[in-house]
Amino acid sequence: MARRKHAELRREIIAACREMNALGINQGTSGNVSARVEDGFLITPSGVAYDEMAPEQVVEMDLEGGHRGDQRPSSEWRMHSDIYRGRPEAGAVVHTHATFCTALACLHMEIPAFHYMVAVAGGTNVRCAGYATFGTQALSDTMLQALEGRRACLLANHGMICFAADLGKALALAVEVEALARQYWHACQAGEPVLLSDEEMATVLERFESYGQQGDDSER
Repeated sequence: MARRKHAELRREIIAACREMNALGINQGTSGNVSARVEDGFLITPSGVAYDEMAPEQVVEMDLEGGHRGDQRPSSEWRMHSDIYRGRPEAGAVVHTHATFCTALACLHMEIPAFHYMVAVAGGTNVRCAGYATFGTQALSDTMLQALEGRRACLLANHGMICFAADLGKALALAVEVEALARQYWHACQAGEPVLLSDEEMATVLERFESYGQQGDDSER
């Protein structure tokens, strides 16, 4: 049963990779995707084009950095592993070099509360983690700081990363954060965006707890 689940997840990971490129939130072989499994996670391999990737090339890893098979995991496996180790609610992780997220990250800018949908990432802003060399523990450490109380963050001079309960939700969150980055970028070209107050964002975050759930009219 576990092997069959792994096989399905491998195909879903590849589909998510191809979808993020088709959606324009990633380019080429940059970025990486993973999904949690028992005692570890499955992650995209290093340097393999998504259109050519086969399910057996997706790498199985444990949470201590070990992996099975001859295929090397993505160089960013530490970020994925540390998210799974520290955030039990994380079922999938998506890392992209989305254009507008990366542009803001290269300016070391966060995405502030210019729009209420910023709350989709779990807080009143989408922070930008400090710079560290790709593939290092230092990068993962600064990412974890930026993800405190959040489900997404920018990575300085690099890109963005997010997590959610499953692959579909993680990919949707990545798309939403890139949309917010694009909107914020364009708003900044016209002037200084007006930010929502902490009080308003607290109200939004409370309402987001039932966002998308079926219920009475007050919850829709």
